[in-house]
Amino acid sequence: MSENISELVELLRQMEAINSEIQGSAIVSVQGLPICSVLARDVNDGIVSAMSAAILSVSERAVDELARGELKRILIEGEDGIIILSRAGGNAILCTLARSNASLGMVFLNIDSVSRKIAQLLD
Repeated sequence: MSENISELVELLRQMEAINSEIQGSAIVSVQGLPICSVLARDVNDGIVSAMSAAILSVSERAVDELARGELKRILIEGEDGIIILSRAGGNAILCTLARSNASLGMVFLNIDSVSRKIAQLLD
């Protein structure tokens, strides 16, 4: 598993290097536990993980109840930036931070690509 963790961290770092609008990211389990992250040092990974899993769970239920098909991603927009949550296979969630003025099309492409790679490593 530790070799997977280093590969996962490298994926997150590459995503940031490829797209300067991405400011950080984390991979968390669907149970709400941290797997790895490249977030600022003052960010509590445990809290981010628990909130991400809870938001994803509620959002999946809402999409199902309102007959919107399968959940693709969750976008939370704040004054100072955007949080994007998306499934990364059956066992993980990718939480990505982006600048408030980010080109979301490019960010979504990066997230989709990285999510597939995470799924390959963890599923």
